[in-house]
Amino acid sequence: MATHSISAAPLTFEVIESILSGGKKLSLSVQARKKISNCRNYLDKKIKESKEQIYGINTGFGALYNQTVSKNDLEKLQHNLVMSHACGTGEEVPRELVRLMLLLKIQGLSYGHSGVAVSTVERLIAFYNNDILPVVYQQGSLGASGDLSPLAHLSLPLIGEGEVLYQGKKQSAKNVLKKLGWDPLHLQSKEGLALLNGTQFMSAYGTWCVLESFRLSRLADFISAISIDAFDGRIEPFNHLLHGIRKHDGQVQVAEHIRGILKGSKIISRKKEHVQDPYSFRCIPQVHGASYDAIRYAAMIFETEINSVTDNPTIFPKENIILSGGNFHGQPLALALDFLAIALSELGSISERRTYQLISGQRGLPPFLVSKPGLNSGFMIPQYTAASVASQNKQLCSPASVDSIVSSNGQEDHVSMGANAATKVFRVVKNLETILSIELMTAAQALDFRRPAKSSPAIESFMKQYRKQVKFVAEDRILFEDIAKTRTFLSQ
Repeated sequence: MATHSISAAPLTFEVIESILSGGKKLSLSVQARKKISNCRNYLDKKIKESKEQIYGINTGFGALYNQTVSKNDLEKLQHNLVMSHACGTGEEVPRELVRLMLLLKIQGLSYGHSGVAVSTVERLIAFYNNDILPVVYQQGSLGASGDLSPLAHLSLPLIGEGEVLYQGKKQSAKNVLKKLGWDPLHLQSKEGLALLNGTQFMSAYGTWCVLESFRLSRLADFISAISIDAFDGRIEPFNHLLHGIRKHDGQVQVAEHIRGILKGSKIISRKKEHVQDPYSFRCIPQVHGASYDAIRYAAMIFETEINSVTDNPTIFPKENIILSGGNFHGQPLALALDFLAIALSELGSISERRTYQLISGQRGLPPFLVSKPGLNSGFMIPQYTAASVASQNKQLCSPASVDSIVSSNGQEDHVSMGANAATKVFRVVKNLETILSIELMTAAQALDFRRPAKSSPAIESFMKQYRKQVKFVAEDRILFEDIAKTRTFLSQ
């Protein structure tokens, strides 16, 4: 089994994808182990020699920051923190995102500014490597002080509390630790706070959504190219001269991508009776390109975040200083997540319009893309579904980042709501895949009405594979099944 060594080297989206898709195990590099150990040793010495208050280490939390805790109670303080903050509710976080949360928490702790023991990080790695996934809930984080409640649920099993998914079923963490012969951890000073403070819930959702967004944006281009030929569209709107005089990177790249997909198409090169196409076809480079640029912006923000230290207070052993600040505040992520949701919603919005145009009985295509319309409803209702889902995406684009609710007796008086932005964009991603699946179903049906005319080699090859999974609709059947099959096809 391949292993990824946690080190000072930055995590990239490519590295994360290879870790997750390749089923790699994790290990701590010698360098990371040394940094973690040096920081812990420094903190132990600082606590032993100093009588001053250090937030979260020998004080209470939030509005209780002025309450001093005796040295004899420092371990109990951290245990209580994890227990009391596990107040999540709502749906469970999907397994793949919990796994990503673990990876990102391990990465953040590996930089040696958090004061945790090496054994604590090793236990997180053991959870990851043995596929012991804490049960975490989607609701409860304000996005500052980081993702307290979700990360508390992520951390509960370390101390033998809470639940985990293990060997295909939900079990109590206490029983799983007992089966494996592992003792629950006794958290030392600062460790509970290091585990709970941070942005790994928002970051896991954002990272997953960015990876999916890149995949879906490329699929949106390909499916739209099928729709262009199915609608007997024109190639002129994709000419490089047009995009060379506007020069937005995304627009230029999408136009080039579409030209490549349609290269060699007999349909696109034949004489057209119409001089223009609707915007949903003609403006694909401008709309898809703008979304692509927004996805790249979100990717930049999240690649920075997942290579950062976001807990508090932060320890700098070399400089002999412990700083209490606000790196846990999720504002950069909240804004990027809201922007990403809008960008993906627009890909779905323009896709649904192409679906609508294809079923409208224009350009020699039968109404609703079926023989004997009236007796058969054909593709009438898939468009309804796409319209419903696209509309829900628009509703989900109401920004979370402009909201804030005062908490902790006014000490935490401005929060990012980045966690709500994260769970919203997750739903938008899932919805976009549905909308694109419906466009592909519709475009494939319309393209088959163009036979014997041929599209490009790239599209014909794609269609050959697709038709093995989803057949031409000759008369009405249960199209729910076709939508599900198409989603599966696109995810392969």
